[in-house]
Amino acid sequence: MRIIAGSAKGRVLHSLRGRELRPTADRVRESLFAALGELVVGARFLDLFAGAGTVGLEAISRGAAHATFVESHRPAGRVIEENAERCGFGDRVRVMIAPVARGLAVLRRERASFDIVFVDPPYGSGQLGGVIARLSQWSELMAGDGLMVAERSRHEDTGPRAGIFERMRSMSYGETVVDLYRRDSAAGGGPPAAEPG
Repeated sequence: MRIIAGSAKGRVLHSLRGRELRPTADRVRESLFAALGELVVGARFLDLFAGAGTVGLEAISRGAAHATFVESHRPAGRVIEENAERCGFGDRVRVMIAPVARGLAVLRRERASFDIVFVDPPYGSGQLGGVIARLSQWSELMAGDGLMVAERSRHEDTGPRAGIFERMRSMSYGETVVDLYRRDSAAGGGPPAAEPG
């Protein structure tokens, strides 16, 4: 795996041996960031189910101000940190080793806010809808005109509207589909949800 474009173009990224992290394919990343264009520049980027961190690191290479990675597997978290250092991004990266629900709860308590949220749970795990629901309830985690990007199997579909999000575009690559959702500011957020334990 390599960084495709930007300040760290061509830099090799490492993953874990013997564990299926399913990093986002180069052609999917290339199309995604072509679609995002200049919206990435200066953005606060949140990478959920981050794996080896390929998407968030690509975002920084293309001009994102900062990326936060949430990944529950500690060895994968160490790989993200190593990849960030390899790219020279150490001071623009935060790695949280936690399940996504817990990581979001911590970020909410810290009053963090993000311009772009990338969600890529394991295919077929049934977690995508729950994460979207939580982001909708905790809408303060998203900037007013924030974007959510969901990578999913073509057999899963969250629909044209998902919580406070309205789908702007879908891109298909064989088994993989990437949906771009814009936060609908008129929809607002849902009632506050209970903090996970």
